[in-house]
Amino acid sequence: MAPGATESNDLRNKEGIANYTKFWQKDSANDTSTDMANRLSEYTSVVNGYYDGATDLYEYGWGQNFHFARYYPGEAFYQAIARHEHYLAHSMALKPKMRVLDVGCGVGGPAREIARFADVNIVGLNNNDYQIGRARKYTAKAGLENQIEFVKGDFMKLDEQFGENTFDAVYAIEATCHAPDWEGIYGQIKKVLKPGGIFGVYEWCMTDAWDPKIPEHKRIAHGIEVGDGIPEMRSIAAARSALKNVGFEIEHEEDLADRGDKIPWYYPLEGDIRKCQTLWDVAMCWRMTWFGKITTQTTVKLLEKAGLVPKGTHDVGESLKVAADALVAGGRTKLFTPMMLFIARKPAQE
Repeated sequence: MAPGATESNDLRNKEGIANYTKFWQKDSANDTSTDMANRLSEYTSVVNGYYDGATDLYEYGWGQNFHFARYYPGEAFYQAIARHEHYLAHSMALKPKMRVLDVGCGVGGPAREIARFADVNIVGLNNNDYQIGRARKYTAKAGLENQIEFVKGDFMKLDEQFGENTFDAVYAIEATCHAPDWEGIYGQIKKVLKPGGIFGVYEWCMTDAWDPKIPEHKRIAHGIEVGDGIPEMRSIAAARSALKNVGFEIEHEEDLADRGDKIPWYYPLEGDIRKCQTLWDVAMCWRMTWFGKITTQTTVKLLEKAGLVPKGTHDVGESLKVAADALVAGGRTKLFTPMMLFIARKPAQE
Protein backbone atom coordinates (compact mmCIF):
# COMPACT_ATOMS: atom_id res chain seq x y z
CA MET A 1 0.00 0.00 0.00
CA ALA A 2 1.28 3.44 -0.85
CA PRO A 3 2.41 5.50 2.17
CA GLY A 4 -0.32 7.74 3.47
CA ALA A 5 -3.10 5.73 1.79
CA THR A 6 -4.94 5.26 5.07
CA GLU A 7 -4.29 8.79 6.32
CA SER A 8 -6.70 11.68 6.02
CA ASN A 9 -6.82 13.29 2.59
CA ASP A 10 -8.26 16.53 3.99
CA LEU A 11 -5.09 18.49 3.22
CA ARG A 12 -5.06 17.52 -0.43
CA ASN A 13 -6.80 19.34 -3.24
CA LYS A 14 -8.63 16.40 -4.80
CA GLU A 15 -9.97 18.51 -7.65
CA GLY A 16 -6.43 19.68 -8.42
CA ILE A 17 -5.20 16.11 -8.68
CA ALA A 18 -8.07 15.10 -10.94
CA ASN A 19 -7.49 18.10 -13.23
CA TYR A 20 -3.69 17.96 -13.29
CA THR A 21 -3.34 16.46 -16.76
CA LYS A 22 -5.56 19.09 -18.39
CA PHE A 23 -2.61 21.48 -18.54
CA TRP A 24 -0.78 19.41 -21.17
CA GLN A 25 -1.47 17.86 -24.53
CA LYS A 26 -0.41 14.21 -24.57
CA ASP A 27 1.51 14.61 -27.81
CA SER A 28 4.37 17.13 -27.67
CA ALA A 29 3.66 18.09 -31.28
CA ASN A 30 0.19 19.31 -30.26
CA ASP A 31 1.33 21.18 -27.15
CA THR A 32 0.92 24.84 -28.07
CA SER A 33 2.18 28.15 -26.75
CA THR A 34 -1.31 28.66 -25.31
CA ASP A 35 -1.00 25.45 -23.28
CA MET A 36 2.35 26.61 -21.94
CA ALA A 37 1.00 30.07 -21.14
CA ASN A 38 -1.81 28.44 -19.13
CA ARG A 39 0.72 26.36 -17.19
CA LEU A 40 2.87 29.38 -16.44
CA SER A 41 -0.04 31.54 -15.29
CA GLU A 42 -1.50 28.71 -13.18
CA TYR A 43 1.80 27.39 -11.87
CA THR A 44 0.53 27.02 -8.29
CA SER A 45 -2.36 24.82 -9.45
CA VAL A 46 -0.03 22.81 -11.68
CA VAL A 47 2.51 22.18 -8.93
CA ASN A 48 -0.02 21.55 -6.15
CA GLY A 49 -2.10 19.22 -8.30
CA TYR A 50 1.02 17.29 -9.14
CA TYR A 51 2.37 16.93 -5.61
CA ASP A 52 -1.01 16.20 -4.05
CA GLY A 53 -1.08 13.12 -6.23
CA ALA A 54 2.62 12.29 -6.49
CA THR A 55 3.87 12.65 -2.91
CA ASP A 56 2.81 9.21 -1.69
CA LEU A 57 4.17 7.64 -4.88
CA TYR A 58 7.47 9.50 -4.46
CA GLU A 59 7.86 8.31 -0.89
CA TYR A 60 7.00 4.75 -1.86
CA GLY A 61 9.47 4.65 -4.73
CA TRP A 62 12.19 7.08 -3.63
CA GLY A 63 12.01 7.89 0.08
CA GLN A 64 11.75 11.32 1.71
CA ASN A 65 14.43 13.08 -0.35
CA PHE A 66 12.91 13.93 -3.72
CA HIS A 67 15.99 14.39 -5.89
CA PHE A 68 18.64 12.61 -7.95
CA ALA A 69 22.32 12.11 -7.14
CA ARG A 70 25.62 10.89 -8.50
CA TYR A 71 26.70 7.34 -7.64
CA TYR A 72 30.05 5.71 -7.00
CA PRO A 73 30.55 1.96 -7.57
CA GLY A 74 29.25 0.04 -4.57
CA GLU A 75 27.58 3.12 -3.05
CA ALA A 76 24.11 2.58 -1.64
CA PHE A 77 21.25 4.70 -2.96
CA TYR A 78 20.50 6.59 0.25
CA GLN A 79 24.20 7.11 0.94
CA ALA A 80 24.53 8.81 -2.45
CA ILE A 81 21.43 10.93 -1.82
CA ALA A 82 22.88 12.16 1.50
CA ARG A 83 26.29 12.84 -0.06
CA HIS A 84 24.63 14.93 -2.77
CA GLU A 85 23.06 17.11 -0.09
CA HIS A 86 26.33 17.33 1.84
CA TYR A 87 28.12 18.44 -1.32
CA LEU A 88 25.69 21.32 -1.75
CA ALA A 89 26.05 22.40 1.88
CA HIS A 90 29.84 22.16 1.62
CA SER A 91 29.90 24.12 -1.66
CA MET A 92 27.87 26.86 0.01
CA ALA A 93 30.25 26.88 3.02
CA LEU A 94 27.35 26.69 5.46
CA LYS A 95 28.37 27.41 9.05
CA PRO A 96 26.75 26.39 12.35
CA LYS A 97 23.74 28.45 13.45
CA MET A 98 23.25 30.14 10.07
CA ARG A 99 19.61 30.86 9.24
CA VAL A 100 18.94 29.04 5.97
CA LEU A 101 15.91 28.94 3.67
CA ASP A 102 15.02 25.73 1.82
CA VAL A 103 12.95 26.78 -1.22
CA GLY A 104 10.51 24.04 -2.21
CA CYS A 105 11.36 21.74 0.68
CA GLY A 106 9.14 18.76 -0.19
CA VAL A 107 8.58 16.59 2.88
CA GLY A 108 11.78 17.91 4.43
CA GLY A 109 14.26 15.10 3.75
CA PRO A 110 17.12 17.37 2.57
CA ALA A 111 16.41 19.91 5.32
CA ARG A 112 16.79 17.25 7.99
CA GLU A 113 20.02 15.92 6.46
CA ILE A 114 21.59 19.37 5.96
CA ALA A 115 20.53 20.52 9.45
CA ARG A 116 22.37 17.55 10.93
CA PHE A 117 25.38 17.87 8.62
CA ALA A 118 25.98 21.63 8.86
CA ASP A 119 24.30 22.39 12.24
CA VAL A 120 22.26 25.19 10.69
CA ASN A 121 18.73 26.40 11.41
CA ILE A 122 16.43 25.84 8.44
CA VAL A 123 13.10 27.28 7.35
CA GLY A 124 11.46 25.00 4.79
CA LEU A 125 9.07 26.74 2.39
CA ASN A 126 6.36 24.82 0.58
CA ASN A 127 3.05 25.76 -1.01
CA ASN A 128 1.58 22.27 -0.56
CA ASP A 129 -0.35 21.60 2.64
CA TYR A 130 -0.09 17.83 2.36
CA GLN A 131 3.70 17.88 2.09
CA ILE A 132 4.05 20.39 4.94
CA GLY A 133 2.03 18.11 7.21
CA ARG A 134 4.23 15.15 6.42
CA ALA A 135 7.41 17.23 6.76
CA ARG A 136 6.44 18.33 10.26
CA LYS A 137 5.61 14.77 11.30
CA TYR A 138 8.92 13.36 10.07
CA THR A 139 10.90 16.23 11.60
CA ALA A 140 9.29 15.78 15.01
CA LYS A 141 10.05 12.06 14.84
CA ALA A 142 13.69 12.92 14.08
CA GLY A 143 13.84 15.28 17.08
CA LEU A 144 14.72 18.27 14.90
CA GLU A 145 11.64 20.44 15.43
CA ASN A 146 13.74 23.01 17.34
CA GLN A 147 16.16 23.32 14.42
CA ILE A 148 13.78 23.17 11.44
CA GLU A 149 10.42 24.83 10.83
CA PHE A 150 8.11 24.60 7.85
CA VAL A 151 5.91 27.36 6.50
CA LYS A 152 3.43 27.56 3.67
CA GLY A 153 4.09 30.20 1.06
CA ASP A 154 4.53 31.10 -2.58
CA PHE A 155 8.19 31.14 -3.59
CA MET A 156 7.41 33.93 -6.04
CA LYS A 157 6.53 36.16 -3.05
CA LEU A 158 9.37 35.49 -0.62
CA ASP A 159 9.90 39.15 0.26
CA GLU A 160 6.26 39.46 1.35
CA GLN A 161 6.56 36.30 3.44
CA PHE A 162 9.88 36.92 5.17
CA GLY A 163 11.01 40.48 4.44
CA GLU A 164 14.25 41.50 2.75
CA ASN A 165 17.75 40.68 4.05
CA THR A 166 16.50 37.88 6.28
CA PHE A 167 18.57 34.75 5.58
CA ASP A 168 22.29 33.99 5.68
CA ALA A 169 21.88 31.40 2.93
CA VAL A 170 19.24 29.95 0.62
CA TYR A 171 19.26 26.66 -1.24
CA ALA A 172 16.92 24.92 -3.66
CA ILE A 173 17.19 21.28 -4.70
CA GLU A 174 15.39 20.51 -7.96
CA ALA A 175 12.54 22.87 -7.01
CA THR A 176 12.89 26.23 -8.77
CA CYS A 177 12.29 24.51 -12.13
CA HIS A 178 8.60 24.71 -11.10
CA ALA A 179 8.70 28.54 -11.14
CA PRO A 180 6.96 30.37 -13.99
CA ASP A 181 10.22 32.21 -14.73
CA TRP A 182 13.72 32.05 -13.32
CA GLU A 183 14.31 35.80 -13.08
CA GLY A 184 11.26 36.01 -10.82
CA ILE A 185 12.26 33.25 -8.41
CA TYR A 186 15.97 34.09 -8.37
CA GLY A 187 15.13 37.76 -7.82
CA GLN A 188 12.97 36.83 -4.83
CA ILE A 189 15.73 34.66 -3.38
CA LYS A 190 18.22 37.53 -3.74
CA LYS A 191 15.86 39.89 -1.90
CA VAL A 192 15.54 37.69 1.19
CA LEU A 193 19.29 37.03 1.37
CA LYS A 194 21.40 39.25 3.59
CA PRO A 195 24.09 41.28 1.79
CA GLY A 196 26.91 38.86 1.02
CA GLY A 197 24.56 35.88 1.45
CA ILE A 198 24.99 32.69 -0.56
CA PHE A 199 22.55 30.83 -2.82
CA GLY A 200 23.09 27.23 -3.90
CA VAL A 201 20.86 25.40 -6.36
CA TYR A 202 20.63 22.07 -8.12
CA GLU A 203 18.64 23.13 -11.17
CA TRP A 204 16.75 21.02 -13.73
CA CYS A 205 17.91 22.20 -17.14
CA MET A 206 18.03 21.22 -20.75
CA THR A 207 21.69 21.22 -21.81
CA ASP A 208 23.35 23.26 -24.54
CA ALA A 209 22.91 20.28 -26.89
CA TRP A 210 19.12 20.64 -26.69
CA ASP A 211 17.27 22.19 -29.61
CA PRO A 212 13.48 22.61 -29.19
CA LYS A 213 13.11 22.73 -32.97
CA ILE A 214 14.11 19.07 -33.19
CA PRO A 215 10.98 16.92 -32.63
CA GLU A 216 12.75 14.27 -30.53
CA HIS A 217 14.32 16.95 -28.34
CA LYS A 218 10.92 18.59 -27.87
CA ARG A 219 9.35 15.22 -27.06
CA ILE A 220 11.87 14.57 -24.28
CA ALA A 221 11.37 18.02 -22.73
CA HIS A 222 7.59 17.66 -22.96
CA GLY A 223 7.71 14.27 -21.24
CA ILE A 224 9.69 15.77 -18.38
CA GLU A 225 7.24 18.66 -18.10
CA VAL A 226 4.04 16.62 -18.02
CA GLY A 227 5.55 13.89 -15.87
CA ASP A 228 7.08 16.16 -13.25
CA GLY A 229 4.71 19.11 -12.95
CA ILE A 230 7.02 21.60 -14.65
CA PRO A 231 5.34 24.42 -16.61
CA GLU A 232 8.30 24.91 -18.98
CA MET A 233 11.70 23.28 -19.33
CA ARG A 234 14.52 25.77 -19.91
CA SER A 235 18.22 25.69 -20.76
CA ILE A 236 21.39 25.96 -18.68
CA ALA A 237 22.13 29.19 -20.51
CA ALA A 238 18.76 30.60 -19.44
CA ALA A 239 19.45 29.76 -15.78
CA ARG A 240 22.89 31.37 -15.92
CA SER A 241 21.51 34.50 -17.57
CA ALA A 242 18.67 34.76 -15.05
CA LEU A 243 21.08 34.63 -12.10
CA LYS A 244 23.24 37.36 -13.62
CA ASN A 245 20.26 39.46 -14.69
CA VAL A 246 18.93 39.75 -11.14
CA GLY A 247 22.35 40.70 -9.78
CA PHE A 248 23.89 37.50 -8.42
CA GLU A 249 27.62 36.92 -8.70
CA ILE A 250 28.16 33.32 -9.82
CA GLU A 251 31.10 31.84 -7.90
CA HIS A 252 30.89 28.28 -9.21
CA GLU A 253 28.88 26.34 -11.77
CA GLU A 254 29.08 22.71 -12.80
CA ASP A 255 26.86 20.11 -14.43
CA LEU A 256 27.31 17.21 -12.02
CA ALA A 257 25.48 14.92 -14.44
CA ASP A 258 28.34 15.35 -16.91
CA ARG A 259 31.24 14.06 -14.79
CA GLY A 260 31.75 10.91 -16.87
CA ASP A 261 30.49 8.72 -14.03
CA LYS A 262 30.53 4.97 -14.61
CA ILE A 263 27.12 4.72 -12.96
CA PRO A 264 24.65 7.24 -14.46
CA TRP A 265 22.42 9.37 -12.25
CA TYR A 266 19.31 7.92 -13.91
CA TYR A 267 20.07 4.25 -13.23
CA PRO A 268 17.34 3.88 -10.53
CA LEU A 269 14.73 4.81 -13.18
CA GLU A 270 15.85 2.22 -15.71
CA GLY A 271 14.37 -0.75 -13.87
CA ASP A 272 17.51 -2.84 -14.46
CA ILE A 273 18.11 -4.72 -11.20
CA ARG A 274 21.54 -5.80 -12.46
CA LYS A 275 22.73 -2.21 -12.03
CA CYS A 276 21.84 -2.03 -8.33
CA GLN A 277 24.90 -1.20 -6.24
CA THR A 278 23.77 -2.98 -3.07
CA LEU A 279 21.27 -5.66 -2.14
CA TRP A 280 19.33 -3.06 -0.15
CA ASP A 281 18.65 -1.14 -3.38
CA VAL A 282 17.08 -4.07 -5.25
CA ALA A 283 13.60 -3.40 -3.84
CA MET A 284 13.73 0.22 -4.99
CA CYS A 285 14.92 -0.72 -8.48
CA TRP A 286 12.29 -3.46 -8.71
CA ARG A 287 9.56 -0.84 -8.42
CA MET A 288 10.80 0.69 -11.68
CA THR A 289 10.72 -2.59 -13.61
CA TRP A 290 7.85 -3.23 -15.99
CA PHE A 291 6.24 -5.60 -13.50
CA GLY A 292 6.85 -3.26 -10.57
CA LYS A 293 5.15 -0.35 -12.36
CA ILE A 294 2.14 -2.49 -13.27
CA THR A 295 1.84 -3.75 -9.68
CA THR A 296 2.08 -0.25 -8.20
CA GLN A 297 -0.42 1.30 -10.61
CA THR A 298 -2.90 -1.56 -10.19
CA THR A 299 -2.73 -1.12 -6.42
CA VAL A 300 -3.22 2.66 -6.75
CA LYS A 301 -6.24 2.15 -8.99
CA LEU A 302 -7.84 -0.17 -6.42
CA LEU A 303 -7.11 2.29 -3.61
CA GLU A 304 -8.59 5.09 -5.70
CA LYS A 305 -11.79 3.11 -6.29
CA ALA A 306 -12.00 2.40 -2.57
CA GLY A 307 -11.66 6.13 -1.79
CA LEU A 308 -8.40 5.63 0.11
CA VAL A 309 -6.46 7.92 -2.24
CA PRO A 310 -7.84 10.92 -4.15
CA LYS A 311 -9.31 10.52 -7.61
CA GLY A 312 -6.68 11.29 -10.22
CA THR A 313 -3.77 9.72 -8.28
CA HIS A 314 -3.59 6.91 -10.83
CA ASP A 315 -3.35 9.46 -13.66
CA VAL A 316 -0.49 11.22 -11.87
CA GLY A 317 1.16 7.82 -11.53
CA GLU A 318 0.86 7.35 -15.28
CA SER A 319 2.48 10.75 -15.73
CA LEU A 320 5.35 9.61 -13.53
CA LYS A 321 5.92 6.68 -15.87
CA VAL A 322 6.10 9.12 -18.79
CA ALA A 323 8.55 11.21 -16.78
CA ALA A 324 10.80 8.26 -16.01
CA ASP A 325 11.10 7.37 -19.70
CA ALA A 326 11.76 10.99 -20.67
CA LEU A 327 14.33 11.50 -17.91
CA VAL A 328 16.24 8.38 -18.90
CA ALA A 329 16.14 9.44 -22.56
CA GLY A 330 17.31 12.93 -21.61
CA GLY A 331 20.13 11.49 -19.52
CA ARG A 332 21.34 9.03 -22.14
CA THR A 333 21.41 11.69 -24.85
CA LYS A 334 22.85 14.33 -22.49
CA LEU A 335 19.99 16.66 -23.39
CA PHE A 336 18.90 17.03 -19.76
CA THR A 337 20.51 17.42 -16.36
CA PRO A 338 18.78 17.38 -12.94
CA MET A 339 21.88 18.65 -11.16
CA MET A 340 23.19 21.81 -12.76
CA LEU A 341 24.94 23.29 -9.74
CA PHE A 342 25.17 27.04 -9.32
CA ILE A 343 26.73 28.72 -6.29
CA ALA A 344 25.92 32.44 -6.41
CA ARG A 345 26.41 35.30 -3.97
CA LYS A 346 24.43 38.44 -3.31
CA PRO A 347 26.89 41.37 -3.44
CA ALA A 348 27.79 42.76 -0.04
CA GLN A 349 27.16 46.20 -1.45
CA GLU A 350 24.96 46.95 -4.45
